[in-house]
This record gives sequence, C-alpha cells and structure tokens, in this order.
Amino acid sequence: MSLQKSVLVELLQAIPSWRPQMYFKASLTALSHAMEDRILLGGDRPLVIASFQRERFYRQEAHRYRRIAQKTDWVYVLAAPETDFKNGSGLYETIAFEPGDSLAQEWHLVILGEQYSSCLICRERTVTLNEENGSSAKDNSRRFEGIWTFDRQVSQQAAAILLERILEYRPELAQKIEQARNLYLNSELGVQNLALEQKSEFSLQADPFVQRLVAYLQAGQYKLIKANYSLALKEHKERLINSVTAAIRRSLDPQEILQVAVQKLGEGLEVCRCLIYRCEESDVTAKIEHEFLNQGIPSIKGQTWPLKNNPLFQDVLKLRESISIDDAFHDPRITERANPNPSDVSLQKIVTNCSIFSWLLVPILYQGRLLGMVELHHCGPTPSAWKSEDIALVDAIATQVGVTLIQAEAYASLQDLNEQLEALDRTRSNLVAITGHELRTPLSTIQVCLESLASEPDMSPELRQVMLNTALVDAERMRKLIQDFLTLSKLESGRVQWHPEPVSIEECVELALSHINARNAKNNLPKIHHFVSSELPFVQADGEWLVELLTKLLDNACKFTDVNGEVTISVNRNNTLNLEVTVADTGRGIEPNRLERVFDRFYQEEGALRRSVGGTGLGLAICRQIVSGWGGEIWAESAGKNHGSQFHFTVPIVSDSTTARSSNANGRASQKQQKTTRRRKQRE
Repeated sequence: MSLQKSVLVELLQAIPSWRPQMYFKASLTALSHAMEDRILLGGDRPLVIASFQRERFYRQEAHRYRRIAQKTDWVYVLAAPETDFKNGSGLYETIAFEPGDSLAQEWHLVILGEQYSSCLICRERTVTLNEENGSSAKDNSRRFEGIWTFDRQVSQQAAAILLERILEYRPELAQKIEQARNLYLNSELGVQNLALEQKSEFSLQADPFVQRLVAYLQAGQYKLIKANYSLALKEHKERLINSVTAAIRRSLDPQEILQVAVQKLGEGLEVCRCLIYRCEESDVTAKIEHEFLNQGIPSIKGQTWPLKNNPLFQDVLKLRESISIDDAFHDPRITERANPNPSDVSLQKIVTNCSIFSWLLVPILYQGRLLGMVELHHCGPTPSAWKSEDIALVDAIATQVGVTLIQAEAYASLQDLNEQLEALDRTRSNLVAITGHELRTPLSTIQVCLESLASEPDMSPELRQVMLNTALVDAERMRKLIQDFLTLSKLESGRVQWHPEPVSIEECVELALSHINARNAKNNLPKIHHFVSSELPFVQADGEWLVELLTKLLDNACKFTDVNGEVTISVNRNNTLNLEVTVADTGRGIEPNRLERVFDRFYQEEGALRRSVGGTGLGLAICRQIVSGWGGEIWAESAGKNHGSQFHFTVPIVSDSTTARSSNANGRASQKQQKTTRRRKQRE
C-alpha cells in the first residue's frame, strides 16, 4: 500500500483560506515540544496523533510519548519503519506506514483536548544548498512548509485526515477510531470545547509566547544559514585556490601550468568560457592557447586576440587590476560609439562573435610585470553580474599562477645554465684531451729530431734533411692548432672587424682551391670538381673570411674522403637574396642524429683520442661563426655512414649586382683578390 497524497495538500483543500508558512527544523522541534509539554502539564485526556518521517526520529522522542500515554489512552504514533518499528497496540497505538507514502516527507502533530487544541501539519521542502556543511548544520537547515495553529476546526480537520490514513494501515482499529471521532470530532462537542478554550487563560497566554519563541528561532536560523553560507563560500574559495595551487605546482612546464589553471578555474566557477594566455605590455596580439568551455559554448582556441588597440586591455594595464563587465552589450567601452578611431579594435564585433554577455579580465602580475591575462565569459542567455567574491577568487588564483610561472621560468633558466655549464665542462675536457694529444705528439717528434741532430754530428746529410723536414711539418701542425684556437676565440668574442664588400664567389672558390692544393702538395687528395658559373652575381661578404670558410670546408671534405673518392663544390641561386654554396664528398658520411652536433667545438665523431685523422674539431665551429658574421645559415646533410656528406651555407647577394658587374669588374676583382691574399698572409 502506498498513499501518495500529502496530508497538507488535503488540509489546504479542505480549508482554502489558509496559506502555509515556512519553518526550520529547529522551530518545529520547539513547537512540538511546547505542544507536548501542554499535554504533560494538563489534566485532561486529549487525542494525540504524531507522525514521524522515520523511525530514528521517533526513537528520539519515544520517552516523551511514554509519559504522554500515561495521561491519555488516545495516542497514535506513525513512522516509516527502519529496524523494529511496526504496527502494534501497547502503551499507545503504533502505525508503520510504507516508506513510499507521502507521510515520509511530512511532520505532523495534532492535539485535541477538552480545553485546548492545536495542530502542526508540515511537509519538507527540498532545498539545494551550494555550500557543503556538516551533517548537523544540514539537519538544522532543513525547511518545511505548513500550518501551525490553535484553531479547533483546523485541528479537527487535520485529525480526521490522519485518522483516515491510520485506518488504511490498521483496519482492525476501526471501532477505536470511531470512538475517537465521536469523542473529539463531534460537532456539538466541538462547540462546547471551543467555548471552554475561550475561557481558558492558559490558552490565551500560550499562543503569543510560542509565537515569539518561533519568531526568535526562525530569525536565529536565518542568521545561522547566512553564516554557514558565508563560511561555505570561504571554504570553497580556499579549496579551489588550494586545488589550483597543488595542481600547477606539480609541474614546472608553463604550458601545463596554464592548462591546469584554466581547467580548474572554469570548473570551480562554472563559467561558460575561461581563457588564459601569455602576453606582455608591448604585445600587439596574443594567441589563445588555453581554454575551458562549458557544454554548448563555441571554442575560440587558436584565434588571435587583439591587445594594443583594445580599450579593455589598456584599462587593465593602466589600473593594474581586474575589470568586470556585467552587460557587455551596453557597456560604453564596447559599443561602437566608444571607438571613433578606426584603428581601435571593434570590441562589439568580438562580443557578438564570441557570444560574450558578461566579461571579466584579470591580469597575471608578478612584482608589477605583466605575465598574462585571465578572462572569464558568461555567454547568456542573459547578462550575469560578477560577484565580488568571485572576482577576489580569480585575483588570488591569478597571483598563484604568476608566482608559479616565475618559478617555472627560473627553473628553465637554471636548466639552461646547467646545460651551459655541462657543455663548458665537456669543452674543457675536450680541450685538455685534444690539446694534450695534438701538442704532445708533434712536440715529442720535434724534440727527438732536434736531439738527434744535436747528438749525432756524423749523421748523413740525407738523414739530417729528413729530421729537419719532420720537425718542420710537426711545427706547422702545432701552428695550425694554435691558430685555430685564436681564430675561434676571436670570432666568439666578437672582436672581429668585418669588411663586407662585393666579391666574386668564383674567385673565392679558386683561391680556396689553390690554398688546399698548396698545403697538400705532397699528399694525394681526392678529385675536386667545382661547378661555379662566372655569371653568378657578386656576394656581399668579407672576402678573407669567405675564403677561409671555403678552405676549411674543402679541407674537411678531403680529410674524410678516400683518395679514390670525389669532392664537389657548387653554387646555386635559390632566391633573389642569397646564394647557396654546397661542398659535397663521397666520404665516410655522418649519422643523421649527429648532423647538428658536428658544428660544436671540439666535436670528434670518433672521439677525441680515437680518431683515424688528425684535427682539433674546431674547423666546423669556425665555419659556423664565419657564416653567422654575415647573417647566413650553415647546415649539414648525410644519408649515414659511408654515404658521403654535404655542407651548405648561404651568403647574401649584392643588392645592385648590375653595377657590381660593370666593365671594370675584373680589375676590381683582381685588386680584391690581392687584398684578400695580403690579409691572409698577415694573419698567418
């Protein structure tokens, strides 16, 4: 059996002139106790009908009803059973109704005596609280709507409805219920009892007293709910800040920090859209990379956000604090009237395209430095006012994000510094190993040759000449090593004085080839082919350093190529600004994962001390510094071991190539070649 109709609804239908009021649980408890105390203090035998929502609520009051049962035989207690509550006839009648009955949501107490009457008929209201309180606070905040009155006619009507409900569950009580009706619901007796109530001084005094008591309890409960709500807001704010702080501090990656912050903030404040983007005061635009979206809201991730001519962004910079706009469609800073300057951004268009009804902008600052911006959007269907506590919450989170971003930047800088220190340490180790090996070997040879020459006066002229030649070769090897050190140091320190001028790339190639051939006159070199057209435009570069660059690239190619292999040098014009020079060989090649490292100082693919050819590992590092001197690029390509390698670099073309190649160009080129040769000899 399940009776769904509410007792309160039936009572209001029977007496339509009455209107229910709202009560808190604490008020109903006080009213119930006052009504029960009236029974315990009186001398008559009233009809008492009490309906509890659950058995556990009844158990809290069972001792009172055992005392009431000693005063009267007409006590009925209703409750939804949970453990041992059931239908029974003991000190009083107990009625166990089904949990699905509407009585499970109601609170009733009806008392009908000879000299007084009262009834409390209430139904619990379902209220969703935003705050999370303890179980005790939740219980006290429960709200009920209903009727509390001393009116006998209303009390009789309520008693009649409840007796009918009792009879549905306990039909065996039909005779007893009929007696109760005759005793307490008879109209003639009701008129007599009403007259007695009017003569009773107690009843006249009880109503105002209890009314004041209830008013006091109601006011106190409202204050308690307000205090609980305020505490809940503070708890929510602290919890959200702590969750964001804990989440973003688990990472030192700025991108991950911003994504976690935008997600937590959007979920915590339940906004339609939340954006976080990095920007500085001088930025013209910013790209939206981090976004939180509520369901059904269009994304603007990846779009470019205007900053420089954005009045709202400029106001944030000026005030150094957040800006809130409750109604974006009527704010004077956003409407077209506020943007008479055509160069200003049309914020009204942004608001329309992005469906922004309410707008909040909060800067991410650290010691006055702008690091980024947090934006929150309400996207309708109507504007929504920003609460001061929400703005304060976003400000607090923006501060945490700013601190974390600075920490991430400091950590990244520290990592870079550590990498530089590690590279410096590797450079130092390589320097010691290479110089120790490269200097000790020729020095030992020179020392042996000189000692032999000094201690062997009878040495044959042929052997003496061999000793001298060996000492000279190793002395030249040492000179080259020291010269490379000095050259790289000079280039890296910025102490080189560049002399850019129009030069012929063909003549520079020829000059570099002549240097290679002169240095290796007694050595067998691979075949060198060059495909450099005389019709190529002049390039703007320092001729001396361009020849040095070509010489080192050719020397490197010959060093790692067998005498049966080939080395080619070619020049192509890929665009109107640069020539691309390529030095290719058929030698041992380079592993693809090492193509970037070959330009590092002291890099030796075979190791500093386990290589089959000599050298310091400084040649390609010098080449990179030379190319950087005129703003060009240099890179290496290779298919892998034993597949050869290609080195490319770019050099800028003379802007007025027609003038450069005038009729006396050959004469000037000859002078440049002579000047380049003189400079090279002076430097060496």
